[in-house]
Amino acid sequence: MGKLIKNHWARLIALTAAAYQVVAALEGFFWPKIFWDFLTKTLDPAVKPVPALQIINLILGLWIFAWEWPLGLIAGSSVHRSLEARLASFPLASLASVLLYQGTNPAIYYLVAMVVYFWAYSEGEIIAKEPWTLPKRGGRPGASKA
Repeated sequence: MGKLIKNHWARLIALTAAAYQVVAALEGFFWPKIFWDFLTKTLDPAVKPVPALQIINLILGLWIFAWEWPLGLIAGSSVHRSLEARLASFPLASLASVLLYQGTNPAIYYLVAMVVYFWAYSEGEIIAKEPWTLPKRGGRPGASKA
């Protein structure tokens, strides 16, 4: 059996969360509701009459989906290869998602992806320049290939 490549596993979880977040944002346009409305009605202006939270969730979901797939512009860039940037941006996406009633599941998926990305980061994993491949092993200087 091979080693578990945690950043690939976290990428699949994050892709699932981003796709779910986009669908939740689109559904939120038709049925606007804040998840925490049973506690307070002060957050209701975030979803109606202007769908600000839905638009934020839609933009974040599309951005993270393009980042994790990755889109041709992003592939191989320093942003695409940065685990630190993911660990900094996923809490924001999770927060925006958990505020929307339809987006509670993607918020949980983002939290799981953050834990797995942190696990990968703490073990020293890196993301390869070429998407969905393994990083190339660096050879020792002066070592022969014989």
